[in-house]
Amino acid sequence: MITCRRWLHGVSLTLIAACAAASISHAAPCMFAELGDGHVSEIVDARSVRLSDGREIRLSGIEAPPPEQQAAAMEALAALLRDRDVVLRGEDDAPDRYGRQRAFAFIAGADEPAQSELLRQGAVLRGIDLPDGNCALSLAAAEAEARSARRGLWKIGTVIKNTESPDDILAGVGLFTVVEGKVLSVRQTGTTTYLNFARSWTRGFAVIIPKRMMAVLEGAGIDVKSLANRQVRVRGWIEAHAGPRLELTQIAQIEILSGN
Repeated sequence: MITCRRWLHGVSLTLIAACAAASISHAAPCMFAELGDGHVSEIVDARSVRLSDGREIRLSGIEAPPPEQQAAAMEALAALLRDRDVVLRGEDDAPDRYGRQRAFAFIAGADEPAQSELLRQGAVLRGIDLPDGNCALSLAAAEAEARSARRGLWKIGTVIKNTESPDDILAGVGLFTVVEGKVLSVRQTGTTTYLNFARSWTRGFAVIIPKRMMAVLEGAGIDVKSLANRQVRVRGWIEAHAGPRLELTQIAQIEILSGN
């Protein structure tokens, strides 16, 4: 049985949206502990703002779109948050290695974070730093809505890369990328498991699953070996080996789509 809690296992976009709606009706999403507030004075990039007190806030739960859409993403972020007072919510106010505070930004009085609106507009991509299930469901539903309506970056139809075009995927080395295709085989070498999306293991696209992630996936009800011949969507940063690779480090990186 598929449950909303296991939202990444065997779900379609319709089910994601339905689960999100059910969850939101019981509790507002992404309502973590309050980490303070501030006034947005500057847009740093497609996913970061600076407050008037000098703090740089990295908006949790979203990632920048492909380079050609980043200017539009910054415009959308500016229209939403520049010169606005915001309440910051999150699990931890410790700065990241770049000195930024990660948080969900709420315009005063809003019951949804700015991230949800940016995703709904198709300005950004859903990220993978989503430890809370209700929050993850809500952001996934917002992105799915934009994709279905072909808003923003989804108008161009090439945001999701096809595993049958490895050279196209390799062009995004180092970039956060969404990739979709059919798993042709599941292979284990030592402590590492590979989801192979091409018959050529070396040249085609593959997802790398380290040993520690196998237990996480199994705990979420995902039998990795059963993914052969399943349609899968993954997201993360592309690495170049002989062919394009993506390492799975968070469960929010993988969606197992309906059907075979």
